[in-house]
Amino acid sequence: LKRIWQEGSQQGKGRGIHLPTFEVFWNQQEYIEFDHPQMFVRHQAFREDPDLEPLGTPSGLIEIYSKTIADMQYDDCQGHPMWFEKIERSHGGPGSQRWPLHLQSVHPDFRLHSQLCESETLRQQYAVGGKEPVFINPQDASARGIRNGDIVRVFNVRGQVLAGAVVSDRYAPGVARIHEGAWYDPDKGGDLNALCKYGNPNVLTLDIGTSQLAQATSAHTTLVEIEKYTGPIDNVTAFNGPVEMVAQCEYVPASQGNPHD
Repeated sequence: LKRIWQEGSQQGKGRGIHLPTFEVFWNQQEYIEFDHPQMFVRHQAFREDPDLEPLGTPSGLIEIYSKTIADMQYDDCQGHPMWFEKIERSHGGPGSQRWPLHLQSVHPDFRLHSQLCESETLRQQYAVGGKEPVFINPQDASARGIRNGDIVRVFNVRGQVLAGAVVSDRYAPGVARIHEGAWYDPDKGGDLNALCKYGNPNVLTLDIGTSQLAQATSAHTTLVEIEKYTGPIDNVTAFNGPVEMVAQCEYVPASQGNPHD
């Protein structure tokens, strides 16, 4: 924390913002008030004088076509915005007949990605039946015999997870949500068909980039099916922590032992 504070203080000086030392801030335990910034207008200088304040594009202007990208000759990302059909897409798109639910895996409310998922205190605020929650529309839940609080199996051709159902009309029909960052907890280690006992959505997503240019995560095009789970529910072990083992060794001089041991 002290290092972050010192780095922020140094950056603030360049903008005319002067912060107290970390020790003063820490001991006072008071809020620090900043001057209210002026209204920010994106590209204001460019809009007022585009000749003197050009943008960082080849033309200095707002561009909807990039010759640089076009010259890369990617078949899935060309020089201007256009529609490309997805490998899988909900609501009538490829794969949606078999896997009718569009699974979102957005940032969580109670942790930073996967950090603090191990906190039992925080999990008590959101976990359902000891599992990561999956949010589902009432229509989709009713059609599958799922009630609020049920343990369900979320699955597709790539994997399967257990989750606790939260039935909510905040989500549109055909859309479900599991927050990203839930810890992976397979019932069978090293098995590609393992069932994640806690609810990590990564086992359900495509492991490909969004395009040859961007190579970003393609997590938001994941299609799944959800069913009420009736099988045995094993305890979640992802948060138990590593097991420490202390090796008991006896020193044997090299002259007395096997050189290959």
